[in-house]
Amino acid sequence: MNGFKVLKTGIFTTIQDQGRKGFKHLGITQSGVMDEYAYLWSQKLLENQNGNTIEIMVGLKLEATAHTSIAVCGADLNFQINGKPQPTWQTHNIKKGDVLSFPKRIAGQRAYLAVKGAFLLKKVYGSYATTLKENIGSKLTRDDFLEFDTYSSSEIRRVKKTYISSYPKHLTLRLLLSYQENYFFQKEQEKFFNSSYEITLQSDRMGAKLKGKAITANTIGIISEGIAFGSVQIPKDGQPILLLKERQTIGGYPKIGTVLAIDCFRFSQLAVGDTVNFEKIDLESAKEKVLKFYERFKKKKEA
Repeated sequence: MNGFKVLKTGIFTTIQDQGRKGFKHLGITQSGVMDEYAYLWSQKLLENQNGNTIEIMVGLKLEATAHTSIAVCGADLNFQINGKPQPTWQTHNIKKGDVLSFPKRIAGQRAYLAVKGAFLLKKVYGSYATTLKENIGSKLTRDDFLEFDTYSSSEIRRVKKTYISSYPKHLTLRLLLSYQENYFFQKEQEKFFNSSYEITLQSDRMGAKLKGKAITANTIGIISEGIAFGSVQIPKDGQPILLLKERQTIGGYPKIGTVLAIDCFRFSQLAVGDTVNFEKIDLESAKEKVLKFYERFKKKKEA
């Protein structure tokens, strides 16, 4: 077979795509890549139609058994081919016997490795996304084999420098106040928008527990309801929780608002101990920015 043999799995290495939609009524979460920006560039570089990818946090090592082309975008994990450091945010032409590795985290948290034409895997509930808490998909294990169709090329494609992400230790997240903003008195809202919050160890693909000035809601709780990507819940202890790709499908804490999805993608590259603050954005501006983000990837040219 043609593909990659897994020599080392690394930390929490999974197969992902943009996630599954239309199954929340069954209690199945969205899941999918945490940083869609890096993921979409990897697909665009290879001219894939939103195929699957490997989401890597550090330590993955693969051996190719056939020729192919790959793209690696996202965090700087000291990507190497046959022990030699290689640039990311571009394609690489891989030969049989090449060994790919991601041995050290330098900047950011998650990198994405896509292969020309996508890995030959079966979808579950309409997606390749892995969600371990629901036993859908699985983390990669040693000696797993990721099959692909062989492909040979001499072309190298790169993302223009102006579009390559940087990974600071602090971000400002744009938040759209929710229909539940009245559950928070004005002084509590002002406190929220004028505070900095630290990412705690209680953070994962489901959501991030933040630490900072406590925010008090003027209600004890609400009836459980559906939760949007990027929702910011305020539990009883007043410490905000930013809900991400593997969030629960329903919840009963009041929500002060929703962070733009495109800012959640950037947030996913922060580490424990990094910080964020929030600023308001209006609905029309939010729509405009999200539409502009996705329009970039519909264009044929990389710019």
